[in-house]
Amino acid sequence: MSGQSTIFTRMKDHQLVAMMPVDLWDDCHMQPDGSTDTLKLSHYISHQKRMVYLVFLIVFLTGCQAQTPSLELEISQLTTGTKHHFFGYIGQCKTIPWNSNGQYILGLEIDTINRMPKPEEAATIFLIDTRDKNRLVKVDKTYAWNPQQGTMFYWHPSHAETHFFFNDRDLETGKVFTVLYDVEKGERVKEFHFEDVAIGNGGVSPTGSAFLALNYGRLARLRLVTGYPGVLDWSTDYLAPAHDGIFKVDIRTGKKRLLVSYLELEKLLKREGRYTEHTGLFINHTLWNRRGDRIYFFVRANWGKKFDENGSKLERINVACSIHADGTNLTVHDQFIGGHPEWAEGNVLIGRDSEYQILYDVDMKRVVGQLGTPEIFPDPEGDISLSPDAHWFVNGYKDGNSNYYSIYRMKDGAYVRSQGIDKGKFSGDIRIDPAPRWNRTNNSILVPGIAPNGTRQMFMIKILQSMN
Repeated sequence: MSGQSTIFTRMKDHQLVAMMPVDLWDDCHMQPDGSTDTLKLSHYISHQKRMVYLVFLIVFLTGCQAQTPSLELEISQLTTGTKHHFFGYIGQCKTIPWNSNGQYILGLEIDTINRMPKPEEAATIFLIDTRDKNRLVKVDKTYAWNPQQGTMFYWHPSHAETHFFFNDRDLETGKVFTVLYDVEKGERVKEFHFEDVAIGNGGVSPTGSAFLALNYGRLARLRLVTGYPGVLDWSTDYLAPAHDGIFKVDIRTGKKRLLVSYLELEKLLKREGRYTEHTGLFINHTLWNRRGDRIYFFVRANWGKKFDENGSKLERINVACSIHADGTNLTVHDQFIGGHPEWAEGNVLIGRDSEYQILYDVDMKRVVGQLGTPEIFPDPEGDISLSPDAHWFVNGYKDGNSNYYSIYRMKDGAYVRSQGIDKGKFSGDIRIDPAPRWNRTNNSILVPGIAPNGTRQMFMIKILQSMN
């Protein structure tokens, strides 16, 4: 190739056609509609003696268009009845409601959706048996849940056919803890309790080695929608405690370590000029990357209280941070890429920059790419999810009382948008976010919605591909 720069050119509605030296490109101007002037290009290829090489030329005759895949969607309701059924949160990397063989889908059954749960109200844990007409199999119950997050369900990556995690709370002590449940045995096979702290799962590593854990009592006090009512808050006396923060729990041994404390985060905010007076720091969205070696999260404060005791206005703290899984490289990110980012491959996050769906490299601390257009993704800060094989991307967004889903194929930018799915008029702590979650075969998405009888139910969007 002699080191020359090259240009790949694409004829309108066709495939890659030619590669040529960039300094010879001026002779072949593009048409106003973005297509190549094929006559000039053909003439150029045939007669320009300066052309050193021609790799290939593919030209389709008029009327002989190549077949292109067409995307269609099929929406079905999975659960029914007079009670409410839902899965919960998207906020763990590769959150998949289906077990590894696709037979079971996790869910919660509750009696009411018009308020936050009372401390003594349990949610019933069930499995949808997709091989038995979507029959509900009730397996356990939990006292650590809320209408938006659910109970932080996650199938154990190392035993995803039979084992899953959820959070629960001791009714006597109020302490939150995490449970590992075995479907085959029909019992809890492990509970993660600690004498000195009460913490629950805030994000399982896709590698299956560990989970991040948080003080959900602190979250309930400082931002109710992200916590569980009635859970013990054991660091309430401290605005930035040195003994509370993000914990990392080894799943095999059950041992924990404090990965980063609130006190460390407060000091970091001060060094970076991001600090303001606050009524207590808290952490949201502890998100592992797909390799399990990076963690992205938000340190926040002043979410509910607008004025301090002297009547002075309190400014919100909402700062994105990242840290390596071994506790090193704690970093503040100046660029805000939305409140619900999702990991792509490696060190790259999918998020928002203005009206664009962008790719942000956490290590480089800069935007490195873009997905689609604002036409495809009307709200790039919607709930987003990348399929397990990273070939598909979905953005769920709200419009009026409905949730919509833009589904995008990564390899060629093909996309399709769903019809609206009723989310009701619920808002605030009891809102029904779009929360799309992929299955393991990368062709279906679990979403929430309001059924015709007014109950909250679980729906599935299936991607159908055909050839035009």
